[in-house]
Amino acid sequence: MVGNEATKPKDAVSADVRTERETSIRRGVETLLSLSSDQAIAEGGLGVTRIAEMLGREKSQVSRALSTLAEYGLVDRDPDTLAYRLGWRIFAMANLAGERRLLDYAKPLLAQLVSEFGERAYLSVLQGSDTITILSHQSPRAVQAVGWVGRTTPAYCTSVGKALLFDHPRAELESVFGGVEFTSLAPNTAKDLDELEAMIEEARARGFATADEEMEPGLVSVAAPVRDPQGRIVAAFNVSAPKYRFEAGVDLVGAALIAAAGELGAALRGERPANLDEGG
Repeated sequence: MVGNEATKPKDAVSADVRTERETSIRRGVETLLSLSSDQAIAEGGLGVTRIAEMLGREKSQVSRALSTLAEYGLVDRDPDTLAYRLGWRIFAMANLAGERRLLDYAKPLLAQLVSEFGERAYLSVLQGSDTITILSHQSPRAVQAVGWVGRTTPAYCTSVGKALLFDHPRAELESVFGGVEFTSLAPNTAKDLDELEAMIEEARARGFATADEEMEPGLVSVAAPVRDPQGRIVAAFNVSAPKYRFEAGVDLVGAALIAAAGELGAALRGERPANLDEGG
C-alpha cells in the first residue's frame, strides 16, 4: 500500500519520528508556559479546556502533555478543582538555576573588589543564626583575614550577618536568635539582641554594615546585602581586613560593596551590565 510505513525509505521514517517528537516537545513547552501566565497565577491554575482554548489545540493533545508533565513533577493537579498549576520540580529547578547565576555573576564582582582594595572579598548567605561563605576571592597580601568557602560564623558578630538581617523585624530576630548565647568573641561583640538590633538599624540607615573588632580582635569587616528579583535579601558581599590598614577606608569600601550588590541584583533580574563578565 502506497504511503504505508513499510514502503517508506528509512530516512523518511526517521524524519517523521523527529518531527513528531519536536511537535510533542513544543506542545509540552507551550502547555507549561501557559501555567505561568497571569491568568493561571490569578486563578490558582487552569483546566484542560481553558489551556486548549488559549493555545488553540485539541483537548486530547493538551491532556496528554499535562499527563507527561505531571509524571515528572513539572505540573500539579488540584484534586478539588482539577486545575493544573506549576509543580514543585519547576520551583526546585528555578532555585538551583538562581543559585548558579548568583555564583557565576558574583565571581567577577569579587575579583573587582579584591583588585580595588587588595583585601579578601566574600559572598555569604544566612543559615539559621549563622552565616556561611559560599564564594570568596583571595587577596594577594601576605597578611589577610582568614576565610574559605563553607566557613560558618555567628551572624550576631559579623558585618555580613547584620547585612543579611536588614529586613528582619524584632519578632523575626527573636525567632532567629532564640536560645542563642551571645558569646563575647572580641572587644565589641554585641552583648544581647537589643544591642544587635540597634547595630542593624544603624547599618540599614547607611546601606552597609560594619563589624569593628566584634568577631576577632583587630579585625574589621564591611558588608552590603544582595537582593533577588523579588527584592528579598539572598546574600551579602563583604570585605574583611586587619584593622590597622582598613579602618580609614570603611566608608569607601561600603560604597563599593553597595555598588557591587546592586550590580549583582541587576544581573539576577536579567539586567546584566555590559561590563559584567559572567563566570570570569
